[in-house]
Amino acid sequence: MGLRIATNMASIAAQRAMGMQTKKQEHAAQALSSGSRIVRSSDDAAGLAISEIMKSDIRGLGQARSNAFNAISAIQVGEGGLSEQTNILTRLKELGVQSASDSVGEKERAYMQQEAGTLVDELDRISKTTKFGDKNLIDGSQSTLEFQVGAQAGAEHIITFKSDSDGASASALGIDGTDISSKSGARQLITNANNAIDKVSKMRAGFGALQARLDSTVNGLDSRVENLSAAKSRISDSDVAKETADMASASMLQSAALSVLAQANQQPMVAMKLIG
Repeated sequence: MGLRIATNMASIAAQRAMGMQTKKQEHAAQALSSGSRIVRSSDDAAGLAISEIMKSDIRGLGQARSNAFNAISAIQVGEGGLSEQTNILTRLKELGVQSASDSVGEKERAYMQQEAGTLVDELDRISKTTKFGDKNLIDGSQSTLEFQVGAQAGAEHIITFKSDSDGASASALGIDGTDISSKSGARQLITNANNAIDKVSKMRAGFGALQARLDSTVNGLDSRVENLSAAKSRISDSDVAKETADMASASMLQSAALSVLAQANQQPMVAMKLIG
């Protein structure tokens, strides 16, 4: 090959090699700084699409997990209200048993009736004010609750809870108008209180069963998030050891290409000596 001045092929080849190593070095730097193996979609188009879908699912499952925890909190609020109602009903039954005996007089029954009336009012108040957000939980106005516990829109990703349609108000429990100022009224309260306790206990059992289910749901979501995160990591996360080695290799080859380029750029000077 003769000496040419117009086109320095050695320099062009050295520039191309140096450009390739510079690009490789830049890619390794971006992969290390971002933590992602796929810096551009051209690096792995299919891998990028799969990892983005997984990323969306992981974010959705994370929110579904939060929904499940919020649902558990709502159930705990409702169950807490029912627990206090059980205590009130137990006290009402106790007052009924006491008033049903001739060991107390009319005057004492009047005092007990006063306490029973305030307890019924309090039970009714608890029914109306036991809420989670703006949702009434035990008054019967919100008989169906739906909790989104999945990242998709299908019915299998929703937990539906149906509570007692009547709720736990005083009238629904059959203790409104309680009157223990007489023995017959007191004995009627004993029966009504027993029935009310059974109904409240059934509602509490429903809340407890739902909470147990939601606990299992959270465990399942945690497992899915963990497995999806591991799969996404294998697809898109950068391998620090590999990227570091690529960067070191590209840096050395870039230096070598720069040295070769400097020498190639001196070749036209050799031709100039022939002219001189």
